[in-house]
Amino acid sequence: MSPPRILVTRQWPAAAEAALAERFDVTFNEEDIPLGLDQMRQAMAAYDAVLPTVSDKLPSSIFEGDTRAKILGNFGVGYNHIDIAAAKAKGVLVTNTPGVLTDCTADIAMLLLLAVARRGGEGERQLRSGAWKGWCPTHMIGTKVAGKTVGIIGFGRIGRAFAQRCHFGFGMDVVFFNRSTIDAAEAARYGARQLATMEEVLGASDFVSLHCPGGAQNRHLMNAPRFAAMKKGAFLINTARGDVVDEAALISALQGGSIRGAGLDVYEAEPQVPEELKSMENVVLLPHLGSATEETRTAMGMKVVENITAFFDGREPPDRVV
Repeated sequence: MSPPRILVTRQWPAAAEAALAERFDVTFNEEDIPLGLDQMRQAMAAYDAVLPTVSDKLPSSIFEGDTRAKILGNFGVGYNHIDIAAAKAKGVLVTNTPGVLTDCTADIAMLLLLAVARRGGEGERQLRSGAWKGWCPTHMIGTKVAGKTVGIIGFGRIGRAFAQRCHFGFGMDVVFFNRSTIDAAEAARYGARQLATMEEVLGASDFVSLHCPGGAQNRHLMNAPRFAAMKKGAFLINTARGDVVDEAALISALQGGSIRGAGLDVYEAEPQVPEELKSMENVVLLPHLGSATEETRTAMGMKVVENITAFFDGREPPDRVV
């Protein structure tokens, strides 16, 4: 029997692509350009499995026609770019890659927090442009991190890893909001304590870091009222998903001075980023680098290989979403 036909929608690390090629009849996206909706619809009809990433959009219309694909091996933890209900209704199984990108994403959140607090992006731009005139006591004064309070929204794997870094690495007080109750002793292992409401966390925190899933449930979780609930002069950090933040409300809060700055790795309409954000010196912007290390991206690819191998062997994929 011929091996299953697999489509990889974007380029992967070489080791992960090689592992796929050993086991399956694989088509790789040599140009590494995101597929359009028509191309994705054709892929669902032509391949036994499609392996998408966050840059691929799979709305309900993708699942309306003839569908040969029986599994979507998503390269990433987040899957809000996939209409999960439509996939389930069509009998298409979906997997993701949890666990392996926890540390690297928490590191990027820490990088953003430090950069926006100490004006790192602004300082580098000033130096590179030749505008720096030398050291002086009042030059580019930032915000001290040690001893400040960081509020975490979403206390899953990445939220916990970030809390650990903030508390034990930088001496910060850590509070968090999570929809389910976390055992106090478990939270204390990460130097954190749970508050009852999101608004309590926002009002107590000098830095607010988002670590919750994207999708309909959390769309615009950070909106105008929530920005108003933040401590005046606080900073927002987002390494979760772009749709968790109402970017128009964020821009308004930054322009009005109700919050002091933001560090962002994800955006509502990636790769488009509002010009207002790009023009602000108190905003640090990264191009979705959360999992971007060789070790992590390779591990993510191997997770996908493991999931689809299990599926085609007739076993339950270890990271099944639906």
